Amino acid sequence: MFSLPARSACAMALGLLVATGGSHAKDLRLPAAVQALQAHGITIVDEFKVGGGLRAFAGHANDQPIAVYLTPDGKTIVGTRLDAKGETVDDAALQRLVAKPMDAKAWRQLGASRWVLDGQAQAPRVVYTFSDANCPYCNRFWTAARPWVDAGKVQIRHVLVGIIRQDSPTKAAAILGAADRSAALHENETRFAQGGIQPASSVPADIAKLLDEHQDLMRSLGFKGTPGIVVQNQDGSLRRFGGMPSAAALADVLGPL
Repeated sequence: MFSLPARSACAMALGLLVATGGSHAKDLRLPAAVQALQAHGITIVDEFKVGGGLRAFAGHANDQPIAVYLTPDGKTIVGTRLDAKGETVDDAALQRLVAKPMDAKAWRQLGASRWVLDGQAQAPRVVYTFSDANCPYCNRFWTAARPWVDAGKVQIRHVLVGIIRQDSPTKAAAILGAADRSAALHENETRFAQGGIQPASSVPADIAKLLDEHQDLMRSLGFKGTPGIVVQNQDGSLRRFGGMPSAAALADVLGPL
């Protein structure tokens, strides 16, 4: 269910004993070996029961849920427990304690960003995308989404960043500073082949700060470039799509047409 970092996957496969550990979200009294994991980028969220003489802690590393197990002799095992059939046994705990709260927080952060609406505000399906005004793949996604947007089924909320070209921040400023931001975004996308929207003469300090915040949020969600697309499943979990989705994946992003 979860994709663990390569280091953690190796720890799982080898049963690696780590005498190291993490910061914690709750006021937990963590054993020294678990606390030491902080230096290795693991954040501990909560403890959960597993039996078998182990203590178990739910945490995350690089925004990926991860389990830490404390042995009776005070060592930590970082990775995933498997049962006799080779199936994972602690996914439900990691989902409840780590993945679900992290996804809820990320969705709130996206909603609090200064996104630009593409489509009808009452459209039932919400899709967030990190976009750069100079990104050709963002423009391809915008074009591919027209049937869903025009049908009123999807609203796409563009979280603008300025990272691709030197004038990306000034183009973002032209859109974010417009009286009608949606119309400015539409102008950029429809005129993309002709160079897009006319860049602003400068980037005001508040918009520069905003673009930095958007870029930090983009990176915190695991995206290194644009478009970075996020949708919410019915159970509240999030799905992330990096880059222009394939034709087959468009329905996963935008829903049924």
